[in-house]
Amino acid sequence: MTPGFVRKADVALTVNGEPVEATVPVGQHLVDFLRLELGLTGAHASCEHGVCGACTVQVDGQAIRGCLMLAVQAEGTEVWTVEGLTEQAAITDLQDAFVARNALQCGFCTPGFLVAAKDLLAMGGVPTRAETREHLSGNYCRCTGYEAIIDAVRSVAQARAAKGAV
Repeated sequence: MTPGFVRKADVALTVNGEPVEATVPVGQHLVDFLRLELGLTGAHASCEHGVCGACTVQVDGQAIRGCLMLAVQAEGTEVWTVEGLTEQAAITDLQDAFVARNALQCGFCTPGFLVAAKDLLAMGGVPTRAETREHLSGNYCRCTGYEAIIDAVRSVAQARAAKGAV
């Protein structure tokens, strides 16, 4: 391979409800594509090993680590970032609960937690504290101690269950 040559590939996907077509380096991670190419900086590139959850986005309805998926692997998928979920008002109650319970401090991990929590809440019902903790266990926070995050997510689950909503 010629020095400085980067193999590229075309990719077509839907991001936050909008069709996107781009030519990307074949080794570019989805989170880097979203941040660098599309300017969607809510998902953070942090550990780059799928450990911290700061890069969590939704792909075809499931929360995934954006640092573990290549942009070319997202071909034909529907990707939602925290920005798109916010614009769609899909996580407004979660955001409000995080603020009300002081479940965020520096905010670095918050977008990943919100996307992961949305994934949990989409299952319906009211998860126990243990189930909530287990579902969010792939997301790390260095500031809050997790209890407020668990409380916030469970309060939204309880409110949605009371309204009969998912």
